[in-house]
Amino acid sequence: MAPYRTTRVLAALPEPLYRSLVWLDVRLAMLFSVGLPLVLLIWASVRKEGSLVRLLGIYWKVASLLLLATLLLTDRRPLGFVVLLLAQLLVVLSVWFWVDLNEELADLPPWRPLPLTLRIWRWSLTAWAVLGALLTATALGCLGPGGLAQPRCAAWIQPPLGLHRHVEGLFAFIFGGEWTPAVAAFIGYVGLVAYVVGLLQWLLVRLPKQGRIAGDF
Repeated sequence: MAPYRTTRVLAALPEPLYRSLVWLDVRLAMLFSVGLPLVLLIWASVRKEGSLVRLLGIYWKVASLLLLATLLLTDRRPLGFVVLLLAQLLVVLSVWFWVDLNEELADLPPWRPLPLTLRIWRWSLTAWAVLGALLTATALGCLGPGGLAQPRCAAWIQPPLGLHRHVEGLFAFIFGGEWTPAVAAFIGYVGLVAYVVGLLQWLLVRLPKQGRIAGDF
């Protein structure tokens, strides 16, 4: 009941404050879901910390769902809201689920900079993703007919469109082609189908055999 009440409170916020929260969520996402894990992956690879590299590798596979949500929202596809909500929940699961990786991380000296930074990042990512999921849940009303016409729905479309404009210029410069919202959505749908197939294979085949052991995830 508490998450439901929180979602109702967020949905009742004045539009300017709600829009500010959406942009804050985007900035925190860039920090905790892109910037820090990329730095940590490079750092762990240089230090040859196998368990940390495996954990971060799993994270990036799961976090690719955030990119797919962004591609869908670029073309104003309502499915993007559902994908975004699921992505925020799955990234939390991806960094805490594995028994073997959790044990290996616990065995590392807690005062060493790399393990300490990774622990701080895991908790920070969890806090962002849970709060972000509550905020994203307020946008599920955009799924209905004409839902995207609501001002609050437009607040969620603006960040992906801003990113699209930057990618559009870079794409045209490198490939000489046109990167349109429709192309972004098409790639998003193709990627989503591949993602679902891979997830089902893991749920139905690997998880029953390996349990909460990272294995070859």
